[in-house]
Order: sequence, then C-alpha cells, then structure tokens
Amino acid sequence: MAKKKKEKKGGKRMKKKELVEMLISYIRIRPLEAFSLKQLFQGLNLTTHPLKMLCTDIVQEMVEDNFLIEVEKGRYKLNDKGQILTGTFQRKSNGKNSFIPEDGGEPIFIAERNSAHAMNNDKVKVALCAKCKKKSLEGQVIEILERANTTFVGTLKVSKNYAFLLTETSTLANDIFIPKDKLKGGKDGDKAVVKITEWPEEAKNPFGAVIDILGKAGENTTEMHAILAEYGLPYTYPQNVEAAAEKIPAEITPEDYAEREDCREVVTFTIDPKDAKDFDDALSIRQLKPGLWEVGVHIADVSHYVKEGSIIDKEAAQRATSVYLVDRTIPMLPERLCNFICSLRPDEEKLAYSVIFTLNERAEVKDYRIRHTVIKSNRRFTYEEAQQIIETGEGEYKEEILTLNKLAQILREKRMANGSINFDRCEVRFEIDETGKPLSVYFKESKEANKLIEEFMLLANRTVAEHIGKVPKNKKAKVLPYRIHDLPDPDKLDNLSQFIARFGYKIRTGGSKTDVSKSINRLLADINGKKEQNLIETVSLRAMQKARYSIHNIGHYGLAFDYYTHFTSPIRRYPDLMVHRLLTRYLAGGRTAQADKYEALCEHSSAMEQTAASAERASIKYKQVEFMGERIGNVYDGVISGVTEWGLYVEINENKCEGMVSMRDLGNDYYEFDEKNYCLIGRRHHQKFSLGDPIQIKVARANLEKKQLDFVLADNVLKPDVPETETKAAEPVKETKKSGSRRKNSKKR
Repeated sequence: MAKKKKEKKGGKRMKKKELVEMLISYIRIRPLEAFSLKQLFQGLNLTTHPLKMLCTDIVQEMVEDNFLIEVEKGRYKLNDKGQILTGTFQRKSNGKNSFIPEDGGEPIFIAERNSAHAMNNDKVKVALCAKCKKKSLEGQVIEILERANTTFVGTLKVSKNYAFLLTETSTLANDIFIPKDKLKGGKDGDKAVVKITEWPEEAKNPFGAVIDILGKAGENTTEMHAILAEYGLPYTYPQNVEAAAEKIPAEITPEDYAEREDCREVVTFTIDPKDAKDFDDALSIRQLKPGLWEVGVHIADVSHYVKEGSIIDKEAAQRATSVYLVDRTIPMLPERLCNFICSLRPDEEKLAYSVIFTLNERAEVKDYRIRHTVIKSNRRFTYEEAQQIIETGEGEYKEEILTLNKLAQILREKRMANGSINFDRCEVRFEIDETGKPLSVYFKESKEANKLIEEFMLLANRTVAEHIGKVPKNKKAKVLPYRIHDLPDPDKLDNLSQFIARFGYKIRTGGSKTDVSKSINRLLADINGKKEQNLIETVSLRAMQKARYSIHNIGHYGLAFDYYTHFTSPIRRYPDLMVHRLLTRYLAGGRTAQADKYEALCEHSSAMEQTAASAERASIKYKQVEFMGERIGNVYDGVISGVTEWGLYVEINENKCEGMVSMRDLGNDYYEFDEKNYCLIGRRHHQKFSLGDPIQIKVARANLEKKQLDFVLADNVLKPDVPETETKAAEPVKETKKSGSRRKNSKKR
C-alpha cells in the first residue's frame, strides 16, 4: 500500500495540474518559510527527474505570477504582500464558503477543505491561492483570529451511547456531536442550545455540550425561545436584575415634585395598540388663547430610575431594544419598570421628560421648552378608540383629539412637501389562541390615529436633535446619538427605475434630494390599491439605505430632516435612554460626552435593532408556515414576489404568506434565469414567469423546522405540453452555466 501511494505522489503518472495543487497547498500552510528547490523536492517526495524539472518550471511560473518571490538566489517564499488577508469568513452548508476582506474587495471562495473549520462570521487570516487563468481567486484559512459564534440551536437526536444536535441553519453543514455526559438532561426530540467545544482537525463533526434545554420541539414557547436563541437574543430575564428592579421605590418624593414642572392638571392621555402594557408616551393639550395651543409630548422618565452603570443599565445596554415576536414581548427593562413604575398609566402620577410646544392654527412652532415634569394621564385610548372619535366626531375628549389630529395633518403635509418619503407598509398580524396557535391573519394599517401620534413623536425627536445639534458655525455641537439615514444607493435606484418601468411607472434618479424623494412619493401614491403595490413597495424599500444610530450627523433622508434623534421610547430603546441622560447633562451646563464611547454604543444599538427585526420576521414566518400547514392542497391567487435560479417565490394575496415553487415543479421544461429582467423563461415552450406576475398556486408542503412553505403551480398555470414533432425547441440543448434543470436545482433554497 505504501509503495503504491509513493508511486502515485512521486512517480510518472502525476500531471502538471496535480503538482501545482500540491505545491500551492504545501507552501500555503508554511507562509513564513523560504524553500530551496531541493527542499521542495523532498517535501513533496518528488523522486524522478521529470517531476523535478516540472516542479522547477512551475516554481518559475509562480514567481512570474507573483505568487512566489525569490528572497535570495535559489530560495523562494510565498508572496505575502497582498497574499495574506484578514477579514470575515462566511460559511455555507453547501460548502461554497466565502471570505470578505476587511479592507473591502470582492468575496473570495474558500473550499470546505481549506476552511480550517472556521465558523460563520469568524474573523480569520487567509492565504490566497495562485490565481490560474480562467479560474476565480481562492483562499485558504490559515488562522482563526476571533470566533463570532459558537452556540447553535437545534433538535437533539439521542441514541444509546451518543447524541447529535440536528441543526437547520444554512451555515453549518455538519450536525454537532454531543457526548452523553454533556447532554444536561436533554432527551430525544428536545430543542436545545449547544456550544461547540472543539472541532478536531481530523473530525468531520464538531464536538459540543448542551448549555440549555428549551423544551419539546413543536411546542409554541419552545419554538419562540428557539428563534430568540438562534439570533443570540435573551429569552429569560436575569434574576439579579429583576431583584434590583424590585428594590426601586415607585413613590414620587417631595424633592421630585419641587424640581419638576407640574403638568398634572392639563388634559393628558395615551394612545397605543390595544395589547400594549408599556406606555412610553402621552400627549397633553390646552388652549392658551384663540388660535394658540400648548401641546405637550410627555415621555416616560426612565433615566430617573435607571442609573448609568447600574446592573439594570448594563443589562439594558446589552439588550439595546425590546424584541416583539408574534405572541410575546421580550422587554429591554425588567417588567416592574417597563409595565409599572415607568409606564404612563391612566390616573397615576408619573415622572416624565417633556417637550412642550406652543403651536398656532397653522401648526407652526412659536416656542418650545424641554422640561422634567410630573404628569397624570386622564385616559388610556387604543388606536381603534381614537380613530372612532376622529371618524365620528363623538367621544370622550373629542375636542382635544380632533384638534391634535388637525394639527398633526398639517405637520404631515409640510413634511411631505419637504420631501419626506411616505412608506406606509401593511403589516401582517395573527389572531392566536392561548396555546399560540394562529387562528387567522389580519393586516395592521396605519390610520389617522396612528399618524397623529407619529407626527408629534417626530416633532419631539427632531426638536431635541436640533436643540443640541444646531449650533452657530464657529461652535462645535456636543456629542449626541442621532438617528441617521443616508441617500439611496444610486445603482439600486437605477434598478428600481428599470423594474417599475415594466409596470408603466417612472421615478427620477437624478436631481436634488427633494426631487428624487418627491418622485418616489408620487410612485407610492400611484400604486396605492393596485395589485403590484406590495411588490413595488418592497423593491423600493430595498433601494433605500438602512437607518442607524451615530454621533456623526448626516441628517435623515427618508424623513427629510437635517437633525433627528430618538427621544420618545426609552422603555424599549436604549439610544433614547442615552439621549435623555445627555440632554439632562447639557441642559445643566455639562461638558460634552466622550465621542468614542457613544459611537460604540450607537453601533451596538444599530446591530441589535437589525437582529431583533430578523427574529421578529422569523417568528412571523414560523406562524405563517404553521397557519398554512393546515391548508395543504388549497389553491390561492398570488403574485410572484421573487425570481431566482432555483425557483419562484410567490406571495399569497389574501394572507401575504410567502412560499417557493422550486424549479423541479415548474412543469415539463428547462428554465433559464434572466437576472436582469427578473424572470424565468422555458426553453421549449417559452413560458415566462416574471417578478410581479399574478399566479395561482397550490400549497404542497409546510416545513416548520425550516420555516419553509413549498408551493406547486395550480393545474391551469402551465402551457400544455407539445409533442416533440411539433416544436423545434424540443431538440436537445446543451446545458449552460445560467440554465438549470428542474432536478439540478431542486435542493437549492
């Protein structure tokens, strides 16, 4: 056996391609060493003269290609200038891993054999392979600098002597091996959180230990906790933090009354969703004289109770946001604070941080003041109750609500005239029973009552940002977390323009910021109520940049504000709590805060906001799959919401549930993916499926583990098959890179 192996490696049968790969592999794992030709012959076990000569020629080619450098006569070394890169490793379960250089540049392919068991989002050092002609750049992980994540969620498969965690993640190709003594009581079929403890170089599977048992797979609470754990979000509240909250007194002291403006006698109320328990904000209104109103935006004074650096503050900073899943809220603050002490509940005296405006009939701000206050809410309205008053003109505090609504509408008209973009997306919601089972789907729409609250919150946020950020030219503004939103990406805007042209719409892609935003608003108005509305709104949103937090203000493009921050929700957002503290400090004449500290907190808050949004979407997707699982075989009208090389995504019109029709289920044809025109085209029958097309589908499968719906086309969708004698297109066609048979692409997602 040994003799045969040696002959294969060093003997006559080795081809140049084989030897090139051996050389690259040998040199890459020794990036700091220099080699003579003799050392390479020995290291690669090249014993014949032809192979030695071939190796010499290859080394010379590698020098010419700058893969190797000759450090001294006859000694060669990997050219590490530009050949060794640091960046982020992105793992894919299909083995098509990639490396993203930290200094920018195109992703680099990393084969599984060259991954060194790096995990998704690990910070790694990569050596580049020699780039051969007609081949894309490849790399090999030579060092793992920093692990991003070592915990995974899945279902335990327990046998007599060992166990595995079966994961559904797209970033881990192999199940995790768990020794029996590391199961922590977990049983077969349990959902668990497992930490990878090691991944030996020679082992196919990583080794892990159970760190928490979530419950039996399929149970509602188990699955919701699994979603949170999958995104690294907490699903329990630490007992020591809860205990600290229990010690905070709820009583308002005489000192508190003395140092605050007393607003208890002014008519004040909250307007919130019907299932809300934490009331962040309240509005007050009173007439000062004919044509002049005083409107107060009162925000829960969380900073009075949560002191910077306290155990509660550290937990809140880490969480950065409350998380809203389909059937539950995972709060940023302990329940005693968010639902009781800080919450602006009716008929209770509460401490608030207020921006109080003087407005005329044209909703012009004549004056404002920012004060710590004591308030007492007279009434708690749901949005539905406030909307009823707006629509009928009847109800408790009707004069106050109707006046606020009139002012809010004027504020909104001005904002839109200045170029604010009107994205009023329809949100999917579920009616669920006490076990979490989805009973029906409904859509949450933003009506006048919602917009009333929105306008005054926007006004308060903008005013606070301007109060601190708007300074004379020769002065430097003090550090403050801003909510910023950059201009749309020009390429994405061009793509949007080309896409909507298919439906007969146009937008401006050039000109001033206001010109572009106004044309987007016209588009959104034109598509309102049309079948393509949801699709075009989705594509339009993708053209926008994501809003984020930063101390470096660039304004908010989507709102058309030069200064904007988040001040109005400190119960559920940590940046608002930061703004409250800094505002208090600056109003008292304090010095500017440390820039680096607050920029780091802004970056963390932005990242946690995105993570929370992903978890929320995953919970909605889970409930959609659960809901449709009882409707297998039903036929629905839908719209093609996505086109890929492996199939079509279709969104059902009546409930917005999205599933996939895979390439294998697209009938008796081969389809080519036209990426530029968002469509699949059949080779034989030339049937075309385009983004935005109406389509009928049948529900085929619902996989809760993967949160995945599979559809097939309804019987009347495909063109009837044509005998081969009647069509030239039936002749055999060679496979191309862009084309894909139903079978070839059936496993892709």
